[in-house]
Amino acid sequence: MTPEELRATFERLDEEYLKFKSVENRPTNRPDLCAFIVLDRLVPSERGNDIVAAADHDEIWLATDIQKLAEVASEEDILLLVRCGVRYDGGNDCLAMFV
Repeated sequence: MTPEELRATFERLDEEYLKFKSVENRPTNRPDLCAFIVLDRLVPSERGNDIVAAADHDEIWLATDIQKLAEVASEEDILLLVRCGVRYDGGNDCLAMFV
């Protein structure tokens, strides 16, 4: 998948946004932690940095390499992330979540 296809997949699956109850076999019962765990499994941090890159008021941006995520993520992975509340922020070309 390319980064453009990744973005399109997030947008296409938007109707599943925050439908965490639909997630089966959750690694945790907290949607934000579930998203962090899934992202860390898909694109582990090479430097051991925090997953939250920035925050402002009620939003956080995630330190996930979009190119690397696009190379490894399946549509099912993206669906899980969307259900956990992760969205693609096109303005900043990164992943973000509302808190």
